[in-house]
Amino acid sequence: MLVDYKKVNIYQQDGTLVLQDVDFHVDEGEFIYIIGRVGSGKSSLLKTLYFELDVNEADNAVVLNHDLREMKRKYVPALRRQMGVIFQDFQLLSDRTVHDNLAFVLKATGWKGKAAIEERISDVLEDVELQDFANRLPHELSGGEQQRVAIARAMLNHPKIIIADEPTGNLDPETAASIISLLRQVTQAGTAVVMTTHNIPLLDQYPGIVYRCIDHQFEEITDNYNKMALTEEEEVSAQQRVDYSAREDLSM
Repeated sequence: MLVDYKKVNIYQQDGTLVLQDVDFHVDEGEFIYIIGRVGSGKSSLLKTLYFELDVNEADNAVVLNHDLREMKRKYVPALRRQMGVIFQDFQLLSDRTVHDNLAFVLKATGWKGKAAIEERISDVLEDVELQDFANRLPHELSGGEQQRVAIARAMLNHPKIIIADEPTGNLDPETAASIISLLRQVTQAGTAVVMTTHNIPLLDQYPGIVYRCIDHQFEEITDNYNKMALTEEEEVSAQQRVDYSAREDLSM
């Protein structure tokens, strides 16, 4: 089991309780959606998974075989190499080509040898169908292409789990569907994907396990999520209110 949460309380950075008594489990190869209104705790939950928010109150809080209640910060960089993180705003280095964005991550995470680095970059670009885009700068790519580069970056270190925070939030419906299709393919190799979304129609097109954050509670609603779709107004509000200012640099 990659994630094992039992009765976890999750707080925002300012100490506000957003989710209480969370039970959440992730196994290899699972594709998991998390839905909910803005401010309901979706992103805060993801931040605990990639160690940006601490967990102190829980019966059990284990990610990649490490107990978050006792884990020392010095282990965080090594654990992050076992996961990929994808954001709505791509977070590519604007002054570097696609190739150099990927090379930077590989070198920062301990890869040695030019041949090995070049082979891995070639492999992930082929996986996301961007073989011919290696020498382009991010501003020369469409939003969907930039997100595909972000997925390639997340795949570099053969992660056990990919965490995606609104990865389709800035994309048109057709491009969003292609991104979800690509993430679904990633699970075929055993990598789990956990993603937040407001794009409810995608859940029908690409089924998975569905959880909802509501009123400080976290519940699985896989069998009846279609009755609880978010309104268009909430989707617009979500895109307007995402706050990236306090995010920790996860490039390494």
